[in-house]
Amino acid sequence: MLGDAFGEVAEKLRRSTVRVMGARRHLGSGVVSTEGRIVTNAHVVSSGGFEVELWNGRRVAAQIEKSDRRRDLAVLQVECDGLAHAAWGDSDALRPGELVIAVGSPFGFAGAVSTGVFHNGGVLPGTSQPWLVSNVRLAPGNSGGPLANARGEVVGINTMIAGGLALSVPSKSVARFLATDGGARPELGVTVRPVRLNPRGVQLGFLVLEVLPRSAAERASLMPGDVLLSAGQTSFHSVDDFQHALDTSPGGRLEIEFRRGASQRTRRVVARLDHPSPRAA
Repeated sequence: MLGDAFGEVAEKLRRSTVRVMGARRHLGSGVVSTEGRIVTNAHVVSSGGFEVELWNGRRVAAQIEKSDRRRDLAVLQVECDGLAHAAWGDSDALRPGELVIAVGSPFGFAGAVSTGVFHNGGVLPGTSQPWLVSNVRLAPGNSGGPLANARGEVVGINTMIAGGLALSVPSKSVARFLATDGGARPELGVTVRPVRLNPRGVQLGFLVLEVLPRSAAERASLMPGDVLLSAGQTSFHSVDDFQHALDTSPGGRLEIEFRRGASQRTRRVVARLDHPSPRAA
């Protein structure tokens, strides 16, 4: 029966979802990614010590393995065997109108399930990162919990509410975050804004707003007003593609294709990226 099948999907999601607890209060939710690793939002674990509460009520201590405030993602490490981990899906495969399922701990109620419809994905006005937009009901405590498709595959991490709609980090972004080593990330030294290169196309460019002094971008002679077209011979189709090109640059050398001013002529430079040392907060 359809109801039985949905109930089974929801129960599997509940078992791979945890409550993230602070010293005296509930902070949010998390998703068991692999054995001993839990994905959540960076803002959920911004300070203090942590515990996670599993689906069966058991609590275990957790440590931050790595965190990315820019993307609002973090990984917690726990010493616990036999965790039920989530199945990850492809956020790019979602289509508007698909059923989506959110699991979390709104107001501290563990394992709460809500359903809704996926609206669309992309970069929203006033943001620089791609989001999944749906109408699932979220409340304080849902942050860091899973957004799943009808098959129970996690396609996003629920993060916030904007204009009455739920915003979730796409699983594609999560996969890239998990693939990094958590050390200092290579930097080009620019402030950019995504722009559409073709109103009817899907290819993005990045308009350079600022070039930091003595940065890799300055050494490569990039200037404000330049439009970055590709990096590492790969064009951009999402905001994350730019950071992915930096993270995967061989030997810290990155070939960048760009346009300058009103000219349609493309130029190429090779930037030697900076690897900043970690700084204490």
